Amino acid sequence: MLNERLKNRITSTILPQVQTPAQYVGGELNMVRKDHRQVQGKLCMAFPDTYSIGMSHHGLQVLYTLMNNRSDWVCERAFTPWVDMEDRLREAGLPLYSLETFTPLNAFDVLGFTLQYEIGATNVLTMLDLGGIALHAEERTMADPLVIAGGPCAQNPEPLAPFVDLFVSGDGEPALPEICDRWLARRQASPQGDRQARTEALASLAAELPFAYAPRFFQPQYDGQHYQGNQPTRDTIAETVQPSVIRDLDGIPLPARPIVPYVECIHDRVAIEIMRGCPWQCRFCQSTVIKRPLRTRRVETIVEAALASYEATGYNELSILSLSTSDYPHFEELVGELRRELVPLGVNISIPSLRVNDTLKSIPKLIPPSRRSGLTLAPEVARDDMRQQIRKKISNADLYDGCREAFRAGFQHVKLYFMCGLPGERQSDLDGIIEMAETISRIGKEVRGRFARVVASVSNFVPKAHTPYQWNAMQSRDYFHEAHAYLRRKVRLRSVQIKCHDVETSLLEGAISRGDRRMAQAIELAWRRGARLDSWSERLDASLWWEAIADAGIDVQQLVHTSYQLTDRLPWDHVNVKMGRAFLEKEQTRSVTQLDAMAV
Repeated sequence: MLNERLKNRITSTILPQVQTPAQYVGGELNMVRKDHRQVQGKLCMAFPDTYSIGMSHHGLQVLYTLMNNRSDWVCERAFTPWVDMEDRLREAGLPLYSLETFTPLNAFDVLGFTLQYEIGATNVLTMLDLGGIALHAEERTMADPLVIAGGPCAQNPEPLAPFVDLFVSGDGEPALPEICDRWLARRQASPQGDRQARTEALASLAAELPFAYAPRFFQPQYDGQHYQGNQPTRDTIAETVQPSVIRDLDGIPLPARPIVPYVECIHDRVAIEIMRGCPWQCRFCQSTVIKRPLRTRRVETIVEAALASYEATGYNELSILSLSTSDYPHFEELVGELRRELVPLGVNISIPSLRVNDTLKSIPKLIPPSRRSGLTLAPEVARDDMRQQIRKKISNADLYDGCREAFRAGFQHVKLYFMCGLPGERQSDLDGIIEMAETISRIGKEVRGRFARVVASVSNFVPKAHTPYQWNAMQSRDYFHEAHAYLRRKVRLRSVQIKCHDVETSLLEGAISRGDRRMAQAIELAWRRGARLDSWSERLDASLWWEAIADAGIDVQQLVHTSYQLTDRLPWDHVNVKMGRAFLEKEQTRSVTQLDAMAV
């Protein structure tokens, strides 16, 4: 161990004072530890949330395996510590470190953040500060790691622009190694304390790599308070960023030896991505847009990876992942092969992301009886005409038929995901949520002799960047509270439960996701005033955030609750996605036309 002194201080004086100390020590099964003196480059994957969340993220396992498969690089991990651990580290004057070798974050060549959730923005600042790295990118020199970030929230990078050196757009597997290699070459050739050398190195990376966005070379333009666009400050920098795209997903190795956490995580199972992208074009869905084009893995590749992962971990559950798993073109063949290979070993197969289509009726027959307890479906809305408006091409009839087959096969309960506050939402759409949930419960009684338990989980619609709905406003706080109360009042069956997402969390998500670079000041203010781990309900202090946003001079009514015009420049326009803005404009125009027709 290279950092034995730091490890001993952590384990002897810090960990006895914190909750769940096992999340801070590393050493898990299949963890990779290399001698830093035997490699050229050192990368730390920094996940801005707790260990239990980060270790459930499949993408982290993929990139960890990808980089550690190289003999010239080492890849290690760090997560946001819980507040008790942060306090103890600060009191002792000790840095945040990697789990593999207890190396402080500022001793790596590259620090890579995966941005999964807008409310996790302050966690990025916590990790930078605890890791001994200057918060603001322009204050760093060549002695500091390159700070990069990717993931869904990098699709609007502006709220975190002052804190990140490079944002990566698109697929990380081809982009990450190239960035790491190019940065290392420039770092090794430059004086360690040189700030200008760092600026020039970043400029060259941004000029050479079309998927790399360096915010320091873009100047936001404003007309009063209105955003007018981002302009490059150098002729060598392109005006827009193009996504990195894997053409052959099957050629990207799956992690055959995923790390097995010491402590219970959100998902304790093997996860295998079978398909990237989605064949559908739902207007509210950001993932559908940013993960295009649709790419699949072969059945043989998936089954081989599943067997290898089982042998390396001993997990008794396998989850096959994609945005819409039942749309995988060889779905029944795949599930049949996985069952043939894994069920005799005592491994259960989990199939999330089920689409309501003809395949749904066959799902019960593909799942072993021991696993036929609950079915999870995402109709999103309950009326067929509204579902056509959001471009989710399913029908209530198919959904009810699928649930009937599931109950016949022994399923006992159903969980449904809905959205509240979509453009053009009517009271009848809210009524439909209750009607659908109660209809399914009654179908359970018809088939099984007693009402089926149905949970309707209702999230609050947030218009996201790069979707046709990006121009729409978000509903008000009062609207969401009244809609939630209305839904709860309408329920008549005790077997039906309504669960509504927290309104303040959704509104903050909307504010950050729609923000331009001025939002960075609010994020830093909130962090300095104590905002930590805000995605955890017991930690969120929404008033602290709203005060910080107001103190940063941001008009929340204008930002969150006012629609954009199609002609407006949006804070994320310089980050291109597949099919481009013209497609999104066309879809939004069609949406408005359909809503007008529905209102007649």
